[in-house]
This record gives sequence, C-alpha cells and structure tokens, in this order.
Amino acid sequence: MRKQEARKRKPTTVEPKCSPAKFAKKDTDPNLKDPYPSYLNPTSQQCHAVRDDLLAFHGFPQQFAKYREQRLATASNGDENKSTTSPVPVVSPKESVLDGLVSIILSQNTTDANSQKAFSSLKSALPTWEDVHSADSKCIEDAIRCGGLAPTKASCIKNMLNCLLEKRGKLCLEYLRDLSIDEIKTELSQFKGIGPKTVACVLMFNLQQDDFPVDTHIFQIAKAIGWVPIEADTKKTYLHLNKRIPNELKFDLNCLLFTHGKACRKCIKKEDNQQKKETGSCPLLNYLKKD
Repeated sequence: MRKQEARKRKPTTVEPKCSPAKFAKKDTDPNLKDPYPSYLNPTSQQCHAVRDDLLAFHGFPQQFAKYREQRLATASNGDENKSTTSPVPVVSPKESVLDGLVSIILSQNTTDANSQKAFSSLKSALPTWEDVHSADSKCIEDAIRCGGLAPTKASCIKNMLNCLLEKRGKLCLEYLRDLSIDEIKTELSQFKGIGPKTVACVLMFNLQQDDFPVDTHIFQIAKAIGWVPIEADTKKTYLHLNKRIPNELKFDLNCLLFTHGKACRKCIKKEDNQQKKETGSCPLLNYLKKD
C-alpha cells in the first residue's frame, strides 16, 4: 500500500545509521505548506459534504474503528469543560507507537489481510521488539514472508530498531507523543525506508494528530473530484489537502476516501466488467470532474 523511498548512495561516503531525511527539512519549510495557494478546492463545505455522503454510503470502516475511539477518548479527556456525568467511552487497548509503525511498514504493497497476518506471524515468532532486534534478517524475513517484499521490509524494520536503540537506548517510540508534528516528522525521518506517507499514517492513527496521509486511492479520487490540479503529484496533493481540509474532518474523511477508493472503480478510473454493475452506486458521481 505504501511505497518505500529510494535513496542514492555515494560510493565514497559511509552514511550514518541515523541521519535526518531530506524531506523532513523541506516539509517544515513554510513556503511548501501549500503548493497551490490560489487553488481553493476543497472548501470546508465540500469536505463536509463528501464526508457525509461517504459515511451514509459505507458507514464508518470497522478496520479503523479502534483508532476513531481513541481519538474521541483523547478529545474527551482534553475537554476540561465536559460534564463529569457524561458516559466514559469504551476504548480498545491503545496500540504502541512502535507496533503501529511496524504494522504500517508491513502494509506496504499488500492487502490488509496479508499485512495483518504478517504482523501476527512476526509477533508469534519473535514476541518482543528486543527479540526482533536480536534476530537475524533471515528469521525476520521468514516470519513476515506472507506479507510480501519480505527482504525489503525486514531490512527496514531491522535498521529502524538498530537506529532507535542507538539513539534512545531502548526500543520504544512512546516519547513521540510529547512532541510537535514537525518534531515527530524529524524523528521518524531518521529511519531509512520510512517515507512521508508512513510518517503521516503514524501521526494520524497512532499519535492522534490531525494529519492527512495520501495513498494511491486518495490521490486518484482527489484528482477525479477536482480537489487538486490535474498536474499534481502525491507530495503536492498531501501538502495541499493538509492545508485545505479542516482538522476536525481529516481522520474520518481520510478513512472513508481510502475505503471508497479500494471499492469504487469509477473513482480510480479502472474500466472493467465490474464497473458496469456499479452504475449509479457511487456516492461521489456528482463530484467527479467532467472530462
């Protein structure tokens, strides 16, 4: 689902294990906050309308329900004016930041079912992150092979754990909860193979921050409904949508667009026999740009 970032090496230079990635410096540049400042879509009203239509059509996706509960609980705990008689929401156990990061790495370029199977297999074979850190790469690869790209993902996980232990002295990322968004991006960008989309997912799902990751599905829908110019790439789409979409809508809208993009061939521009059966079933038909 998420692509790994390629890095070039100079043959005469030995790159340190933990070195800040270039994107982190650029991403905090205020001049890059919105690459299309005069492009006024999406408006707040458009965001609300699309969120409401997708929510009515799909309901809230169950795979993201636990993260939504945690966000609501965090907001409730932070509201000092909330009545003490209000019911306390039942919240699923919070996933650790490190668990979340590895889960997102394993989700790249595979199905949700396979990535979940790979994570369960890894935890079964190597129950603690200390075990994973001590294991050789082949052992990690074998444990996550069902998720695809095992050598690449095992290398990324192994490097990340090595770097984290070297920098912090323990295998834990909970300290990120006390940092700002820019500081979190800088910290996570030190790890090879951890790109902007992965960082954005950790921010949104595991740290309850108002960020809006852009994967292939969301990118294609954003272009189809005119939320970004036709020439936009994924990086500029990420920057523009994070500027335009109201913070309070980012989480629900992101989960709903992702879910809809996987299911609807009209929005992702794929022509096949299944699309003919879906005529009139897309809640975003009225939003699609006319060619």
